[in-house]
Amino acid sequence: MAVTELRINEAIRVKEVRLIDENGEPMGVVPIDKALEMAKAAELDLIEVAPQAEPPVCKILDYGKFKFSQEKKIKESKKKQKLIKMKEIRMQPKIEEHDMQFKTRHNRDFLDGGNKVKVTVRFRGRELAHTERGKDVLDKVLELLEGSFILERSPIMEGRYMSMTISPKGKK
Repeated sequence: MAVTELRINEAIRVKEVRLIDENGEPMGVVPIDKALEMAKAAELDLIEVAPQAEPPVCKILDYGKFKFSQEKKIKESKKKQKLIKMKEIRMQPKIEEHDMQFKTRHNRDFLDGGNKVKVTVRFRGRELAHTERGKDVLDKVLELLEGSFILERSPIMEGRYMSMTISPKGKK
């Protein structure tokens, strides 16, 4: 639950709540008036932490500290997520050998960096009549990469383009 959705103190509009005091001790089901009095006596806030429960669960805490710790948890969980980017390498069906090796080296660098790569061959004009050359180019790229990848989507035609998607091999 997002921190902004929490209700505190007088914003809690129920007759009774399941209360947890500032030490984490359960106090049982308490009328809302008594819970608010206990929070004020401790100079803390009454925070509704589980509004979907019956009756809702509330804790007596310092709202500022609680909000800070929740945001810190969210940041930590975002740090652990790995974002995979899609890179694209474009070629032509009549690509020279040196250019092919140069672009394949870039493919390998992207894969080693943990990125997916979309390899695209663009056909212009009469080249569209010879799509098998594009397939040959993509097969040559796979051959040059020598199994350091997983073929996610085999070569297919998309309008004037033939493309395939490859991703890095999982580390075991």
